[in-house]
Order: sequence, then C-alpha cells, then structure tokens
Amino acid sequence: MSNAVLPTLPGLEWEVRQTPTFSTDVHASLSGKEVAYQYMQYPVWEFETSYEFLRAGAELELQTLCGFFLVHGGRFDTWLYNNPRDNAVTDQPFGVRDGTTTKFQLVRAFGAGGFSFTEPVQNVNVITNVKSNGVTIASPADYSVDSLGVVTLTAAGTPGHVLTWTGSYYYRCRFLQDAAEFSEFMYQLYKLKRLGFRSQKL
Repeated sequence: MSNAVLPTLPGLEWEVRQTPTFSTDVHASLSGKEVAYQYMQYPVWEFETSYEFLRAGAELELQTLCGFFLVHGGRFDTWLYNNPRDNAVTDQPFGVRDGTTTKFQLVRAFGAGGFSFTEPVQNVNVITNVKSNGVTIASPADYSVDSLGVVTLTAAGTPGHVLTWTGSYYYRCRFLQDAAEFSEFMYQLYKLKRLGFRSQKL
C-alpha cells in the first residue's frame, strides 16, 4: 500500500468521468414483486481520465506518469488520488459526544438539494481544525487521528456537543488495468487515451 499521490500534469484533459457504483441483487418473485439486497453500504468510485499530451523532453511528464504506473505494478498496488472536485470539507459534522464514546470516524457529505450522502474519510491529507460545539480543540492534547481517519479524543466530553472537522483528504485507488498505452504523435510528445482507476476501502 503506497501513499504516493497521482501526479497532476498539464496535459490532463478537462473531461474526467466519475462513477459511483454500488453492488445490489434484485430478485423477482412469480408475482413480479422485487426484493433488493444491498451488499455495499458505501459506493466504489470509478474514475476515467485521459492525457492530451505528455512531454518526454526536459519536462519529464511522460516519464513521471509512466514511472508512477510502473512503480505500482499496474493493478497490484494502491495509491492516493487528489480529486479536484471532491477533496475537502469545512466544519463537517462527524459525531456527537455522548459522555462515553472517545472514538469517531471522520466523514464527508456529498450532495445538494436535500440529497446528501455521508461516507467515511480514511485517507486524510491535512486537518486544519477539529471543533467541539464550535470551539477548536488542540492536537495532541485533546485528540489524535490514526491512518484510517479515526479521531480518538482524550476525554469523552460534554454530551450533546457536536464534533466537526475542516481539512482535506484523498481517495485511495487502484488502476483498472495492468497495461497503459502511451502513443507518440510527435517527437517527444505522447498521449494516453485512457487511464482508469477505482477507489478502495481499507
């Protein structure tokens, strides 16, 4: 498991496909009534990108991206993706103190218009602050955060106080293929038509 971050390169095309995917079985009875079984509480996010150009000269863009793919052995190893459209929260609630519990999972909510879906954040980039009822608490005096985004408070605190966090996070991902086709269309200029990867839960 690598903590290397997918490089941001200028040749990345604007269009990035982002697909949330669940796993569901739907069974129909003889009467036509359907019963659904949901096997995943949280979606797997699939991404597809392409690179209009990768310079192989002094800029070393081809070498950087190809090297990243090679180091991770195609689909073998996981790595981190900084999704520019979904990578940070501000004062995101992640728990309510009950006077007993000291461990809380960081989360982020996504949605609008009355439709908001909350899922765990496991790959924290930067934590700007953690607050209890709007008051910033200190680290490590008042809390610590482990590698899976679990906040451990040093004291259970006052029941009813809402915990919030501000910061940024990554998606942990794996490539969808073991091959990447880099095509040279001009001298020292390459393109990559498709680079697919999906998120991974720990």
